[in-house]
Amino acid sequence: MNITKDIRYVGVNDHQIDLFEGQYIVPNGMAYNSYVILDDKIAVMDSVDRSFTHEWLDNLAAALDGRQPDYLIVQHMEPDHSANIDNFMKNYPAAVVVSSAKAFTMMQNFFGTAYEDRRIVVKEGDTLSLGHHELHFVAAPMVHWPEVMLTYDSTDKVLFSADAFGKFGALDAEEDWACEARRYYIGIVGKYGAQVQAVLKKAAALDIQTICPLHGPILQENLGYYLGLYNTWSSYGVETEGIAIFYTSVYGHTKKAVELLAEKLKAKGCPKVCVNDLAREDMAECVEDAFRYGKIVLATTTYNADIFPFMREFIGHLTERNFQNKTVALIENGSWAPMAAKTMTKMLEGCKNLTFADTTVKILSAMNEQNKQQLDDLANELCKDYLAQHDETANKNDLTALFKIGYGLYVVTSNDGKKDNGLIVNTVSQVTNTPNRVAVAVNKDNYSCHVIGQTGKMNVNCLSTEAPFSVFERFGFQSGRAVDKFAGVDTLRSDNGLVFLPKYINAMLSLTVEDSVDLGTHVMFICAVTEARVLSKAETMTYTYYQKNVKPKPETEGKKGWVCKICGYVYEGEDLPDDFICPLCKHPASDFEKIQ
Repeated sequence: MNITKDIRYVGVNDHQIDLFEGQYIVPNGMAYNSYVILDDKIAVMDSVDRSFTHEWLDNLAAALDGRQPDYLIVQHMEPDHSANIDNFMKNYPAAVVVSSAKAFTMMQNFFGTAYEDRRIVVKEGDTLSLGHHELHFVAAPMVHWPEVMLTYDSTDKVLFSADAFGKFGALDAEEDWACEARRYYIGIVGKYGAQVQAVLKKAAALDIQTICPLHGPILQENLGYYLGLYNTWSSYGVETEGIAIFYTSVYGHTKKAVELLAEKLKAKGCPKVCVNDLAREDMAECVEDAFRYGKIVLATTTYNADIFPFMREFIGHLTERNFQNKTVALIENGSWAPMAAKTMTKMLEGCKNLTFADTTVKILSAMNEQNKQQLDDLANELCKDYLAQHDETANKNDLTALFKIGYGLYVVTSNDGKKDNGLIVNTVSQVTNTPNRVAVAVNKDNYSCHVIGQTGKMNVNCLSTEAPFSVFERFGFQSGRAVDKFAGVDTLRSDNGLVFLPKYINAMLSLTVEDSVDLGTHVMFICAVTEARVLSKAETMTYTYYQKNVKPKPETEGKKGWVCKICGYVYEGEDLPDDFICPLCKHPASDFEKIQ
């Protein structure tokens, strides 16, 4: 397989394997990917599992066509990628191993040698020239082992991504990429979201046209889709709107309650309800769904003064993968001394930013009329945002939406007659209550200020603490005059015809401009409230919360240069050019400060 003119695929498919890493069912096998870069000097990218030594060496010899390789670049030391390092070195005695210092320590452990006389140790920022191709090494510690190094070929603009962007399944399997890539990511890499975010930040500064992972297909089209999913997964965001229910049931009574709840959720506008029987379904698939949806329901029985074993195992999988940023509802069943809800809550107490539903359904052996009412109350609570999003069920005069206003961060949406627009603001205030008036300050440099001045209307979306950094990138780091900020976004509309965000907000206000005040750099719009909806009970995103918990921390340790005050991008160099533009947030050099 030719990936580019000079890059060949020499990996293998494994259809013999039944369990990957001894635990993940892989009905369509696995791919162990390896690549060769043919230039003045030749680099081989990683090896394959020990079960395929001869097939790999044959593939490699065919690609080399009589030439000898100069380098074996080892990005990751897991045995499914490193098992044939020693075989390679014996077959090609003139070759040199290129890898990180930690990887060579692992080679000593695996093979009894660290190849001291045949190695090049590389680190973040190092380069290796093959002649025409220039390789740049990118440290990726804990994605998902500590020694991992990615490699970027700046000539063909190819990122060799190690296990990142990998998936279950052999290359000759016809299957949806996202499903098996999600299960692979959540199961194997999911714990290390912060580390993946750091790597994505580095990748954003590279011109990538092809991604070559160590598992799964080579990615060459619509890379924004794959990068976007990785950003969602690694920031523990919501990929799919809906509610996932996970249950165990001994004699069918808990199952009956779950089925009734699922019916009620669908009836109240939940776009998707996913029901999982933990005793009968693939545990990895269940864990995947828990991270995929923004709301989950856990339903189980008290069992041996604890909870049913499959539920205990399931929650254990969640907590060890840094489960966070979700709404959790509980259903418990017990014939005497029920304690399942208390036990589940205790198991989840170390998880960050979980919102527990006010309603807990408590069943004593079998469901009764009181339980049915509890299930209805729970459905109303979980579907509050869905009910508020749709005109036929929304309370459009819920003035408690005004209580969501604070010194927070907001997305203000408008429309210039041709396309929807939005920007981030941090100055929204209720100024009177009879009638209800709200003041919104917008910077004159923002295109939205011009649009609102012309149209006289806007929607204020009150961001909640669930909002990831990607929301601020979309609405704060680019101009609506130059780009469509809602491209690829599912939108909802209020009665004034303007969009409001379908998620990451706790309230929405539709405003009509009655007056404006010129404040020099800003315009303060004085507005009447024409519509108000409350979508969730999540806390409002304050500026302090954003700075502390959402905005990425710049990685400046050991670096000399300048850091962007907006997004944290680091420019390494003594002098920052006056005309420099941040490659991430597009802000000018004036928004950088020198690293101290």
